[in-house]
This record gives sequence, C-alpha cells and structure tokens, in this order.
Amino acid sequence: MELVVVLNETNENLYKAWLDSTEHSKFTGSKAVIDPSANGRFSAWDGYITGITVALEPYHKIVQKWRTTEFNEKDEDSTLELLFEKQGEITKLTLRHYALPEGRGDDYRKGWEDFYVEPMQQYYNRKRKQ
Repeated sequence: MELVVVLNETNENLYKAWLDSTEHSKFTGSKAVIDPSANGRFSAWDGYITGITVALEPYHKIVQKWRTTEFNEKDEDSTLELLFEKQGEITKLTLRHYALPEGRGDDYRKGWEDFYVEPMQQYYNRKRKQ
C-alpha cells in the first residue's frame, strides 16, 4: 500500500515531528510515546500502534516495524517506510506500508488517510498560518 501527500511543512520539521512524542501527539490528536533512535520503540494512538524504528536517514527516510492491536499473534510485523522529499518549503511525503495482514490493506489505507493524512494536513496548514 502506498500513499503520497504534500504537506505544508519542511521535510526536516516533518521528519523530526514523526519521531517526537509531543509533536506526533499534536498532529494526530492522540498520545504517542517515541524513542527517536534506531532500534527505539514507539507507540501511537494510545498504544493501538506499536513497533520499533529500524532505520533512519535524517530528514529523508524512516523505516519502522509496525503493528496494531488488531494484528493476530501469528501476524508478522508489517513494515512502514516514510520518504520525506523536500520541495521548497513544502514536503512530498510518501508512505509505503508492506506486509499487512491479508485482506486488510484497504482498512489500513483508510486509517492512514483518516487518522494521519487529514489531521496532518489540517495541523500543518493551521501552523503555517500562525
């Protein structure tokens, strides 16, 4: 599954915000706890999402092993890849999510759109106007 969104913020600030507990919580509207280092654990949406950050390329790429409370024990962790592409003072964010539980790709796409993309667009548009 892949989503591409343009956000009204720099790639550097978006990258930092994704890995910062306070900023991540602000742009989603739900609690996140994030260790921002490689091999650091994270949780988001009040513990609904958990995982480990496996690779970081500052301001350009984040790769995480990721799962939700809806995954079965037998389900492997999925892989989330975030690519931050600078386009002047805005950023093209490409979100790729691999190895989701069978038959659930559309559900998770809708979740990304409703609980990340739309809130992030609103948050960064408001922030930019301040």
